[in-house]
Amino acid sequence: MQLCIENVDQAGGCAYGYSCVYTDSISWASPTEPLPMIRDPRVAFDLLFGAGGSPEERASRRRTSGSILDWISEDIARMRRQLGPNDHERLDRYLDNVREIERRIQGIEERNSSGEERELPGAPAGVPDSFTDHMHLMFDLQVLAFESDVTRVFSFKTGRDASSRVYPESGTDTPFHPASHHGGREAAVLDFAVINKYHVGMLPYFLQKLKDVDEGGTSLLDKTMILFGSPMADGNIHNHRRAPLIVLGGANGRLEGNLHVKAPDGTPMANAMLSLLHELGHDLESFGDSTGEFALTMPTATEPA
Repeated sequence: MQLCIENVDQAGGCAYGYSCVYTDSISWASPTEPLPMIRDPRVAFDLLFGAGGSPEERASRRRTSGSILDWISEDIARMRRQLGPNDHERLDRYLDNVREIERRIQGIEERNSSGEERELPGAPAGVPDSFTDHMHLMFDLQVLAFESDVTRVFSFKTGRDASSRVYPESGTDTPFHPASHHGGREAAVLDFAVINKYHVGMLPYFLQKLKDVDEGGTSLLDKTMILFGSPMADGNIHNHRRAPLIVLGGANGRLEGNLHVKAPDGTPMANAMLSLLHELGHDLESFGDSTGEFALTMPTATEPA
């Protein structure tokens, strides 16, 4: 499933003579076919947990029942009779989390449909005006989907490359894209750093949520691989070489952690992605424009002959 935070329905060109779809999309079915992304937490929730085979059927279900859990109450009761005490506790925690997210989405929809002025005019009713609230909801939906094995892969675009969104919760009111063109001025660089720190500061919430889910003595975080990065190394000059990536989680023991690797100049980012896919058990010879694998472990020391 593909998620996003900002509207990516942008027409025209964005950079280097390419259509905006190439800067606004990170998941593709083919070199010319971007996969659709979901911005509205309500839509994501209904696709993952809703009852009904179409948007209309799911909307009808919401009008006739306050909660998806009420809709499947008989199924839940039948399942409980087949579970042991430990699984009862796990099921209860999972259902409580589903209901809590559902309540948050309902509250956001009610507030955004009240007629009060919004910070994000034109955004769907299920989209919070707060970037933090929106990010947390999308993270929580991913954790629940992983926990229930509804899906094992998400992509999540947390902002448009050329976005002029303002993030009041970050501590600065400078729009994102203008802030990236800081001209090398120290005060402007530090101002842009405030926004970047705020964005990266969303990750600990997600990591803690995954860590809190016990999977038979192992946390969900230890079973997960998270790749977080940026398409730009220096937004001030639109330099997309040497762009940074962070790899988090244990990937079922396949990642060592506490490792910083600097790639040689000219290394395609796809090399790192190919190696990560190999760690996940995918036997691919190439990925994108990869030219080979990229070492993800410390080199083994050898004694001189």
